[in-house]
Amino acid sequence: MLSNTKKLIFIAIFSILSTAVFAQKIFTKADSLKGGLTEERIWWDLKYYHLYTEVKPNEKYITGSNLIRYKVLEPHQIMQIDLQNPMQIDSIIQNGEKLKFSTAFNAHFIELKDKQIEGELNELTVYYSGNPRVAKNAPWDGGFTWKKDKNGKDFIATANQGIGASVWWPCKEHPADEPDSMLISVNVPKPLVDVSNGRLRQVEEHKNSRTYHWFVSNPINNYGVNLNIGDYVNFSEKYEGEKGILDCSYWVLSYHLDKAKKQFQEVPRMLKAFEYWFGPYPFYEDSYKLVEAPYLGMEHQSSVTYGNEFKNGYRGRDLSQTGWGLKFDFIIIHESGHEWFANNITYKDVADMWIHEGFTHYSENLFLDYHYDSLAANAYVQGVRSSIQNDRPIIGKYGVSYEGSGDMYYKGGNMLHTIRQLFDDDEKWRQTLRGLNKEFYHQTVTTEQIEIFISQSYGESLDKVFDQYLRSIQVPTFTYRVLENQLLYKWENTVDGFDMPIRIFINGEAEWLKPNSTGFKALENLPENAEVLVDPNFYVADFNLTE
Repeated sequence: MLSNTKKLIFIAIFSILSTAVFAQKIFTKADSLKGGLTEERIWWDLKYYHLYTEVKPNEKYITGSNLIRYKVLEPHQIMQIDLQNPMQIDSIIQNGEKLKFSTAFNAHFIELKDKQIEGELNELTVYYSGNPRVAKNAPWDGGFTWKKDKNGKDFIATANQGIGASVWWPCKEHPADEPDSMLISVNVPKPLVDVSNGRLRQVEEHKNSRTYHWFVSNPINNYGVNLNIGDYVNFSEKYEGEKGILDCSYWVLSYHLDKAKKQFQEVPRMLKAFEYWFGPYPFYEDSYKLVEAPYLGMEHQSSVTYGNEFKNGYRGRDLSQTGWGLKFDFIIIHESGHEWFANNITYKDVADMWIHEGFTHYSENLFLDYHYDSLAANAYVQGVRSSIQNDRPIIGKYGVSYEGSGDMYYKGGNMLHTIRQLFDDDEKWRQTLRGLNKEFYHQTVTTEQIEIFISQSYGESLDKVFDQYLRSIQVPTFTYRVLENQLLYKWENTVDGFDMPIRIFINGEAEWLKPNSTGFKALENLPENAEVLVDPNFYVADFNLTE
C-alpha cells in the first residue's frame, strides 16, 4: 500500500501527464462543425420538428422526412443541418421548391431561395434514407440496435447521446437550441409496436404496417428523441404528484410483464424522492414512460429506456461496494434522475456534460437519503470514490463537441456532496436544488450559470471550489500537524486561491476551519492527546505531518 507521501507524489505526476495528454488532443474542422455555434446555425431559432421514420427491420434500413419550423433571428441564406454517414439526404423542399445543398463532413449547408426576413416563421422538409450506423455497445457507442427477442421477434432501439442524433435523423445538431415541441411518427411492420417520446396521439393502420404518432409538447434535446420497437405490452398507473396526477406508463416485452409489474414499483418511490429534492417532475404534460430496451438503458425524455434485467443495483452489482447500491434499481433511479438534470436542465455545450451526469449520479445518493437516512447516503457517495480516476478535467473543450472526463459522474457527485456540507443546512440545500430546476426550467444552460446560482444561494462565491473539482485534476489535500497544544493546518495540491472551509472532528467534536494554501494556520488550545479526523463527507485527501 502506498504511503500518504507516495500517494501525493503519484497524484502530482499523474496530473502532469494527464494534463499534457489532454492538451495534445488535436481538433479538426469536423469537430468545429459538429460542436460549434456556426454562422449557419446562429441566425435561426428552432421551433418545431415533425420527424417521420419508416423502419424496415429486415434490411436494417430507414427512410423518412423531417419538417423543420424555425424563426429567422437575422437575415441569412445558408442553413446548416446535420446528418451522419452512411445516412444520406435525398432532397430538401421549401415552399414546393427543391433546394441545393453542399456537404462538409456530416454538415449539410442548404442554399435557401426565399429571402429570410427577420421575425418570420418559416419551414422546410428534409427527406433522408439509409442504413444507420449500428451501435456496437449501446448506449455508450451510439446508433441503432437491431436485435431479436427470445421469441424471434424484432427488438429495435436507438441511443445516441455521444455520437449525436444526426447518426440517424437530420436535425440541428447543437444542444443550445431545442424545438419547443415535436411530433414523432414511426412506421413499423405489423404486429410490432413503436414507443417514442411524449404522448401517443394516433395509431394509423395500413395493410402490413402501423404508424405511431407521438407528440412532445415540451422542449426536447436531440439526443433524447428515441424509437423503441418490439413486441410490447403496456400497463400503467397514476401518480399523485406535486403538480397533480402524473400518468405513468410502462412498456415491456410480453413475456416480461410479471417481472416488470414487480420491479417497476420502484417508479413511485423514485418520483417521491426526486420531487422532494428537485421539485415537480418536469414533463407532466408528456407523461412518464419506462420502456424496455435491448441495452442497459438511457434518459430519453418522457421515454426512459430500461434494460437492467429487472434487478436491483447495476445489473445486480453494487457500484459503491457498501451494500446500499442494492437497495434500488440503478437504471430506474439514475436514468429517471436525468429528467431533471439533462432533459429539464440541458447543457448548451457537450463540454458541460457534468451538469447532466454529476447531478444525476448525486440523485442516487439523495434517493437513499430520502428513503433510508443520511448515513446510507453518505456511505454510498463515499463508496464510489474508488472509481474516480482524476485523469483529466471534468469540463471538456468548448465548441468542438468534446466532453470532459468520465469523472463527471462520481467526482461530480462527490463535489456536490461536498458543497452540501459547506451549506451545513439541508433545507437550504434542498431549496437550492429545487431552485435550479425552477430557475432553469426547460432551458439550456452553461456551467457558469449553475455556479453563479449555487454561489448566490450559498451566500458567497464558490468559484474556487468549482475550479478545483471541475477544471483541475488535483485532489485538495488537508495537511496538518499537531504540535503540543496547537493544530497547524493548510491546503495543498490546490488551485490558486483555494480556501474552502472544512469540518474536522477533534476528539469527536466538530470544528470548522478555513485553511488556505499560502501557509499554515494555527488552532490553539488543543486538548491533550487530541485525535483529529477530517469529515469524510468532504472529497479531499488528508496528510498528517505528525505521523
